[in-house]
Amino acid sequence: MDSETRDYRTGGEDTVLDLTRDCADYVSGRGDGLLHLFVPHATAGLAILETGSGSDDDLLAALGDLLPADDRWRHRHGTPGHGRSHVMPALVPPYASVPVLDGSLALGTWQSICLVDLNVDNHERQVRFSFLAG
Repeated sequence: MDSETRDYRTGGEDTVLDLTRDCADYVSGRGDGLLHLFVPHATAGLAILETGSGSDDDLLAALGDLLPADDRWRHRHGTPGHGRSHVMPALVPPYASVPVLDGSLALGTWQSICLVDLNVDNHERQVRFSFLAG
């Protein structure tokens, strides 16, 4: 298995960051196998969804409805509502796997691989890319 960690800056607001191009570059020329992504953070996740047509904003709105940024959370350090960021990975998991065929991601036409981050207190994120050859 080959593996590397890449760094991303998500900024100070709820974010859906498209990683698809980086994923495609990482698997290019590798043949058949499996791309596995993992976020080693307690407050971020990975989602496969359509982007650019409003779905990424819809995801953030749905997470905002399910996990409001208010003072209801027992986990209270950081900005108000920070505790919701620690609950989010139960809904948007910190991992994703995608088949790779002949060095290309086997995604559907409208699917993108995205980092989802609601933690406005931590702008620096890492994503581990791992390739398991078939």
